[in-house]
Amino acid sequence: MIQSEKMSALGNLVAGIAHEMNNPVGFISASLKQAKPSFIDIIEHLKLYQESFTPNQKIINHTNEIDLSYCIEDFFKMLDSMIVACDRIISISNSLRTFSRSDRDYKQPFNLHEGIDITILILKHRLKANDKRPAITVFKKYGDLPQVECFPGQINQVFMNILANAIDALDASNTERIFAEITANPNRITITTLAAERQVKIIIDDNGVGMSEEVKQHIFDHLFTTKGVNQGTGLGLAIAKQIICDNHNGQIDCLSIPREGTKFVITLPISA
Repeated sequence: MIQSEKMSALGNLVAGIAHEMNNPVGFISASLKQAKPSFIDIIEHLKLYQESFTPNQKIINHTNEIDLSYCIEDFFKMLDSMIVACDRIISISNSLRTFSRSDRDYKQPFNLHEGIDITILILKHRLKANDKRPAITVFKKYGDLPQVECFPGQINQVFMNILANAIDALDASNTERIFAEITANPNRITITTLAAERQVKIIIDDNGVGMSEEVKQHIFDHLFTTKGVNQGTGLGLAIAKQIICDNHNGQIDCLSIPREGTKFVITLPISA
């Protein structure tokens, strides 16, 4: 109950921040898009001056000094880059609002692929290359899924927990490998979805460090964690199981082989 209240409050906070971000960014984006045709008009007007008057030496020197042609060309590129950046911020903001939205008291149709994609977007900073390893590649093998009746916010929380754990496992598998070894056998996460017999399956598979049979027996226990201090609470997978099994009448299974990787299989009914 306490965890549910915390997630609800956090969801409202994130949604509020995302909403507040959208307003000024939307204004900036709209202004930049309006500025571009206005600047084109100004350039055309300057060209008329160039055609109508013979510039004196001072103007010629200044034109060469600032490289006017390059400045004009570069300015349009900067405008385009700023517009793309604004659109990117708006996209991320909308994704955060979708991801963190508060669930209603009843289940509603939800596109699971949208939830997975948003989760990957939020975790993108952790997937990028760093000084210890190349980027983690995410392969998506999406089947033709119908919308599933569920609590979208809770399902997104499950995706977040499992994908974040997969990234942790991949980083742990790299501790004893040099950069060249990791490049030769790169880190990957594969997400497969399929529908069959009034159910959908979401399979999240990584080639990380894997787990022993003893550890695997306890991963869904409350407060159980193999991570260091301040790195894991032991609640993520326990909550994931509660969400899938108790709240959605589904099933979550784990298959793992030490030093080879881990696979989580989530099964959900299509209708509540």
